[in-house]
Amino acid sequence: MEHVVIAGGGPTGLWLAAELRLAGTPVTVLEARHARDPHSKALTLHPRTLEILAFRGVVEPFLAEGRRIPSGHFGGLDDRMDFGALDTPYPFTLALPQARTEELLEAHAVASGADVRRGHRVTGLTQDEDAVTVEVAGPDGPYTLRAAHLVGCDGTRSTVREAAGIAFPGTDATTWGWLGDVVLDTPPEGAVYAASGPEGGVMVVPMPGGVHRIVGGDHDSDGPDHPGELTLDALRAKVTRVAGTDFGMRDPSWLSRFGNATRQAATYREGRVLLAGDAAHMHYPAGGVGLNVGFQDATNLGWKLAAALAGTAPDGLVDSYHAERHPVGADLLLSTRAQTALMNAHSAEGQNLRTLLSRLIATVPAFSLSLAERLSGLDVAYPSPASGHPLTGHRAPNLELADGTDLFTALRPGRYVLLDFTDTPAPAPGVVARAASRPGTRPAWSTVRTALIRPDGHVARASDGPDPVRT
Repeated sequence: MEHVVIAGGGPTGLWLAAELRLAGTPVTVLEARHARDPHSKALTLHPRTLEILAFRGVVEPFLAEGRRIPSGHFGGLDDRMDFGALDTPYPFTLALPQARTEELLEAHAVASGADVRRGHRVTGLTQDEDAVTVEVAGPDGPYTLRAAHLVGCDGTRSTVREAAGIAFPGTDATTWGWLGDVVLDTPPEGAVYAASGPEGGVMVVPMPGGVHRIVGGDHDSDGPDHPGELTLDALRAKVTRVAGTDFGMRDPSWLSRFGNATRQAATYREGRVLLAGDAAHMHYPAGGVGLNVGFQDATNLGWKLAAALAGTAPDGLVDSYHAERHPVGADLLLSTRAQTALMNAHSAEGQNLRTLLSRLIATVPAFSLSLAERLSGLDVAYPSPASGHPLTGHRAPNLELADGTDLFTALRPGRYVLLDFTDTPAPAPGVVARAASRPGTRPAWSTVRTALIRPDGHVARASDGPDPVRT
């Protein structure tokens, strides 16, 4: 049985479906909503997500519609990180509403052959040694699907996670942020406006259709209890108190609050059930990283699950999904908690801390670059054997190839790519692509002779010596 069922038709589930279909795996996506949510919780695609879209050949529609922002913030600090220093073809974040991102991803998944069913809700599951039986409530009544695996991409309140008995430990909310999608008669200039001080912090980002998103937090929102419904008058008062103006806000299309409850699944796999995205990790939306980390969960899992079902995976490959991505999720929670503390540093001491860290971003390029690599997802490196090459587990940059293309192009089929950096007349056995030249601007790659790149763009193995890496 090769069939995979995915619960949840958001960005994580749709991308996972497309990745599985790239390898020919039959997949059904069950999405409880009958129609796409018009309110976009996420707005930001980070550089690593854009790289992944690029090495599957589908980044152009996103680039055509999104707004490029060449910098990023950490914890709402006044000085921003310059993404131009990043080693990537996409040194910017892309502002694109989640509703449109989902629309583009769904079109890609369906074109790949995924069966996407809206109005179909997973209600339960049972599993045995051979398969998992998924209980579904559909528009025409309940039914069951039997599949090799079920992947829960169904959000922080995941039915799949609960039905599989996977614990979700963490902490409840202690502070609440707020957002409003509104029309502004006198909007601030620039791609992003930000203001902060003892009264709180606010950020203003333009969206398509003449709407701006206003997002922020203040000390009036502290406490374990949800503060209640957000009104336009309340939003106006909060923004005016922080920024000195309400920018002429009117005609809200969405007003909402969000808390800093922080949790992570104890395991990303329980038998034939796996978790990805918000079903696996829940956090304050600092830096706009949540959608991106879920997207990268799916990229890590897709090729592994497909290889296991095709009978070509080595023992333990699917288990490596948890081993590799759970630490990334834990680091995500560490980062968002730290940023939450900075965003809520309203005291005099807290304001001094913000000023100090902001100055470091502005004056210490290495510090700014380290934070930018963390936020962008470019610094993710998976564990490797102690005896392995130093590059093993790291993301491979978009290396130029001798045929005039690049590594990202070579990765489009979703298979391993074996690179040869030598000048020998005949490439090493099994080489898929010849590198155009040794990447002199990347010291870590300066002595590499051959390298095997995984389908998700990370280095599987590399060799500096005369014995080449083989597939």
